[in-house]
Amino acid sequence: MAKAGFETIGFDVQEEKVKMINQGKNYIKDVVESDLESLVRDGKLSATTDFEQIKEMDFIAICVPTPLDMHQKPDISYVKNSAKAVAKFLSKDTIVVLESTTYPGTTEELLKPILEEGSGLKCEEDFYLGFSPERVDPGNAVYKTKNTPKVVGGIGKEATQVIASMYEAVLEAQIYQVSSPAVAEMEKILENTYRNINIGLVNELTMLCYKMGISMWEVVDSAKTKPYGFQAFYPGPGLGGHCIPLDPYYLDWKAREYGFHTSMIQTASMINDKMPEYCAQRVSKILSNYKKSMNGAKILVLGVAYKSDIDDYRESPALRVIELLQKENADVDWYDTWVTEYEYKGDKHVGLSKIDEKDLQAYDLVMITTAHSNFDYEMIAKNSKAIFDIRNAMKHIKNRENIELL
Repeated sequence: MAKAGFETIGFDVQEEKVKMINQGKNYIKDVVESDLESLVRDGKLSATTDFEQIKEMDFIAICVPTPLDMHQKPDISYVKNSAKAVAKFLSKDTIVVLESTTYPGTTEELLKPILEEGSGLKCEEDFYLGFSPERVDPGNAVYKTKNTPKVVGGIGKEATQVIASMYEAVLEAQIYQVSSPAVAEMEKILENTYRNINIGLVNELTMLCYKMGISMWEVVDSAKTKPYGFQAFYPGPGLGGHCIPLDPYYLDWKAREYGFHTSMIQTASMINDKMPEYCAQRVSKILSNYKKSMNGAKILVLGVAYKSDIDDYRESPALRVIELLQKENADVDWYDTWVTEYEYKGDKHVGLSKIDEKDLQAYDLVMITTAHSNFDYEMIAKNSKAIFDIRNAMKHIKNRENIELL
């Protein structure tokens, strides 16, 4: 938005991040630091913890987390609190858009009443309100926010058109207008549920293929030669990130309000949730083939980020895998070229600063849980006693005697 020429202000309760933005310091890998520096220097982009400045805004996008609570129910407290903060200072003719992924009905049933009550203004008469979900694929070199099509659903046709016009002025992508915020909310849930269910299918068949002595990786690669009716999904240690593991639960929770049970979502989630345990069981089996017990085995886990070539470890299944191995008294180290430390269940975990040939030779098993492109796979293959390649990251290695796939 700042690059498109709009004076843009970021509102946040985290003072440290606000300070970093105002100093032109970047904390998101997908953002180019030199771009941020120049926009801040030119006065096009700034950040603040002073929500009173909202009254000066013409367009407000709410982009806050929508996690699950300890009972796997939607935690919409961030959306509620943001809406209350906006409502206090909402001005006439302002555009408000929710971008956080949430259950269908949030914009109309939750956001609208809070904004109207807190501001004294009337939606459709005094301000515009709608939903337009974020579409972000961290690490994607082709599709960024700027060139990814945007879906917009407003309360009333006029709101939809006004919101769409704003995004058209900012993005180099199609702006697709739908009839209501609920349609846009459901659309985003469908995107991530589609992936959740298909990954669950592939993970379940992977467990079957292992029993049958068939490579699921080869099965998927051969199936994707079909030019229609098939999209390739690959197995892994479970789901990671802030979207795919969480968002289907929002729909599952909302569906119960209508007396409806989303059986496919529940089944896929169960399969994906048990993949870390399955991976730990496979580790034990591989070690036994080398006449080693899990108890006391030295294991190196490569990669804790939830996907390749990013530094985000939120909901990463690798963290659960490490926990399970340690519970079986394995001596576990980890190394990630993108992540140096992580927090898990209140504890901080620090990774190795480097690995070399001598380091690798000391481990009974090397386990690849994230396929970072800057790992030296040739060196890893040559110097490791045994390798459990969960991501098929070493598919180009010719000598595969010590490599086992998921």
